[in-house]
Amino acid sequence: MRPSVRGVLLDHDERLILFRRTVPGRDLYWTVPGGHVEPADGSLEDTLHRELLEELGATVRAVTPLASVSYPCLGEVKTQHLFGCRLVSMDPALRNGPEFDDPSRGLYEVERVRLEQTEITSRNLVPRAVAGYLSGSVASLPRLIL
Repeated sequence: MRPSVRGVLLDHDERLILFRRTVPGRDLYWTVPGGHVEPADGSLEDTLHRELLEELGATVRAVTPLASVSYPCLGEVKTQHLFGCRLVSMDPALRNGPEFDDPSRGLYEVERVRLEQTEITSRNLVPRAVAGYLSGSVASLPRLIL
């Protein structure tokens, strides 16, 4: 199973940027932006920049490796590499990719939430391993991502 990257992205007001996902046939959930490593990506950080530009039209700075989490998924082990970063700019007009071309993939609504544990634990944030990391680390994130 291909590894993925996730951007624990903070804006200028120390809010965490999440996707609120509404997908036909699934319960409402939230996720941290990111995606799979592609063969053409030079590094995990390159993947992160590509994914954030595709999904958010975002450019970022202060990219900081935070953690890698692994968990069972579809009979295999899935690994997510988490990077903290600071938002420089975000232009929704630059969003592109199959997730926006196919209506059956549902909605990717951007939400900015306060950097508080209750904001993480009160949502159905997936994958659970990422939610667990964020819940345990939320207070220290501004110091980790300079």
